[in-house]
Amino acid sequence: MADASALFVTSCGTARGKTYVAEKMIREWRAAGDVVRVLKPVISGFDPAFAQMSDTGILLAAIGEDAIEESIHRISPWRYAAPLSPDMAAALEGRTVPVDEITEFCRKAIRNARKDGARLLIEGAGGVMVPLDAKRTMRDLMVAIDLPVVLVVGSYLGSLSHALTAIEALHMRNIQIERIVVNEAADSNISLNETRNTLARFVDDVPLEVCHFNPPAP
Repeated sequence: MADASALFVTSCGTARGKTYVAEKMIREWRAAGDVVRVLKPVISGFDPAFAQMSDTGILLAAIGEDAIEESIHRISPWRYAAPLSPDMAAALEGRTVPVDEITEFCRKAIRNARKDGARLLIEGAGGVMVPLDAKRTMRDLMVAIDLPVVLVVGSYLGSLSHALTAIEALHMRNIQIERIVVNEAADSNISLNETRNTLARFVDDVPLEVCHFNPPAP
């Protein structure tokens, strides 16, 4: 059995490729023979009619499971329809995001993965500072569950400022950055390598990777 490992995947904003990077990590772990578990506890913009194409559905496919109601609920119990920040999406449904419940849900999964010698990947929603409730953000959840994070950033005009702001926000709360991934997305218009090399001047010994986006053929 492989050594237990748990990581939290976050980003400098939405649509930066968290799920794509998470999917690649999961498939690499499984190819190496690891037992892998996954959570995306909060998801907004979720439409059950297109569950297979949702972030939750993609993560389930990466661990070899179908996007059926039981498995969707197991990894993403808190789902909201509007493609907005979780607090705003929940409010449109007359709900609130139960941050304390989510925290304990994640902590239990971490304990079980470590006990069973499994790898666990938890993917956040939105970016580091996306609001979850009236006072707390995704960063507060990261602090509470105390996992190293994989920070996914982009390579577009403005991405360096966004990335460095996210890095500073994580450092302010003593959140360990396990690695930074510069992801090539549809709006990438700056060299991935140049973005990585510029970030390297500011992040000391944090490993930096680039990830080329290869969408499936139609």
